[in-house]
Amino acid sequence: MLPHLDSAYGLARWMLRHPHEAEDAVQDAYVRALEHFDTYQGRGEKAWLLTIVRNVCLMRLRRSRQSANVVMIEDVLGQVEQAVAESSSAKAAADPETASIARAERNEVHRALGRLPTSFREVLVLREFEELTYKEIADVVGVPIGTVMSRLARARSLMRSLLIEADRGEHKNEV
Repeated sequence: MLPHLDSAYGLARWMLRHPHEAEDAVQDAYVRALEHFDTYQGRGEKAWLLTIVRNVCLMRLRRSRQSANVVMIEDVLGQVEQAVAESSSAKAAADPETASIARAERNEVHRALGRLPTSFREVLVLREFEELTYKEIADVVGVPIGTVMSRLARARSLMRSLLIEADRGEHKNEV
């Protein structure tokens, strides 16, 4: 299960939007996985583990809301940012303007992703970052494949709208 540690952390981080909470959630999930390893049926270990991570995250979110201690924490750097940063680091070193533009675009994507409802954000993260199949996502989330497909379509559409809205706002400020 250690090969899936980054995926578990990535999912938790996007769901909880806080790096320390994500670390705690992943630790709890791994403990639960070990305690209930006898229920593992030998196929799709990544999906099985991410299901546990998701459930731990949802429980933490519910607990936070119930205790009225929900704190909207700034968007955190995630896998998208890391990937973009790694791919653009060579360009950034050579061209500060390119680095600035890339950073601004990353921030917009993070803001838009952070504004998505949890049910949309989780399927988008599982599909685009973790590269799970629709079937695996359906297993993790506990919904039919058709629901996964519709949530992905809605999530992408909403992301597109949020990014267009942000772009328009940016251009409005330039005038």
